[in-house]
Amino acid sequence: MNIEEKIQRTLAELGADNAEIVQALFAEVRAAMEAERQGLISGGAANDAERQKACRALRDRWLARKNGIISAIDEHWLKPSPRELKPLVGRAFNELRQAGAELEVSQLASGVPIKPDHRSAAQAGEATQVQPASADPVAAPDLTLPGAHRALGSLHPVTQVLREIEGIFLELGYRTETGPEIESVYYNFDALNIPETHPARDDWDTLYVKLPGSKDNAAVLRTHTSPVQIRAMEKYGAPLYLIVPGKVYRHDNPDASHATMFHQVEGLAVDRDISFADLKGTLDFFVKKFFGSGTRTRFQPSFFPFTEPSAEMAVSCWACGGKGCGVCKQSGWVEIMGCGMVHPFVLKNGGINPKRYSGWAFGFGADRMAMIRYGVTDIQLFYQSDVRFLEQF
Repeated sequence: MNIEEKIQRTLAELGADNAEIVQALFAEVRAAMEAERQGLISGGAANDAERQKACRALRDRWLARKNGIISAIDEHWLKPSPRELKPLVGRAFNELRQAGAELEVSQLASGVPIKPDHRSAAQAGEATQVQPASADPVAAPDLTLPGAHRALGSLHPVTQVLREIEGIFLELGYRTETGPEIESVYYNFDALNIPETHPARDDWDTLYVKLPGSKDNAAVLRTHTSPVQIRAMEKYGAPLYLIVPGKVYRHDNPDASHATMFHQVEGLAVDRDISFADLKGTLDFFVKKFFGSGTRTRFQPSFFPFTEPSAEMAVSCWACGGKGCGVCKQSGWVEIMGCGMVHPFVLKNGGINPKRYSGWAFGFGADRMAMIRYGVTDIQLFYQSDVRFLEQF
């Protein structure tokens, strides 16, 4: 069984039920990766265009997000690995990813030599046949040279994560909804039970917009996607199951974990006889689909003006399996979202009778989920338009 066949099977299917077999599998993969890298370096290339093409092909074979070998190992070995082997598989996988950094095009190209005579006998024969008879060798084009290469683009990493999240909730019967990014104060704050004294309404937290012909700041750049909850309840009534992906804006100083614009996903369910237990079950299903079947969830009491009761949800650390590491600050848990039962006042503002219907809502940052998924440590990298960074996805 070759590498391509093995990475399409789970560890259980490969009989890897102990540390020795797991380490042997990862060592085999590392050896195959290094052999292909050395083969490219020793083979060389006829020119820079051919070298770039060969380097990209090897990089995509191992590091491509969709069909790359390392992505397949993540999907078939790491995510479904048994709990007792998860830390070992995680460490081996991280070491493999670090080794994969040597397959980036810039690093590979620097080690692949240019060999002008690097052509096969068949290529040389073809060149002899197509070479036109001309006294001026400069005027005769070399038809054996590769054509101009046009790089293909790809979806932005945050867009990829948003589409994956939407797909999970579409499977559960949810619909997606959008709303205006310039929002009224009523929909952004008042209808969501956020009082005028709440600090989120201060100028240093919210970006206010002065509309033409208005003396006052009558609108805001929405600070969350929650206003769409009210608009959707007014539009569709109950029952209602939807998610709201979109851009939001905060008056934050940009740093590694904050940006003035980022993406949020809001979820809302309104129906008869639904409870916090339904909320917990839905979110538990979501994180298992997104992070892996071995992910555990934890809910802690919290406070949000638009939900009561409210909670913060955390997931078991994907890096250490919940044992404690630098990623989770030795706690074993990583907080990812807020949630809770929709406040009766919010239901009433959406035109729904809180005595007949109940609802629950949740919200989280899609950019943070992308940072977790791809191991990105600075949110600013997503929006600096650096092709060297974006082409990795």
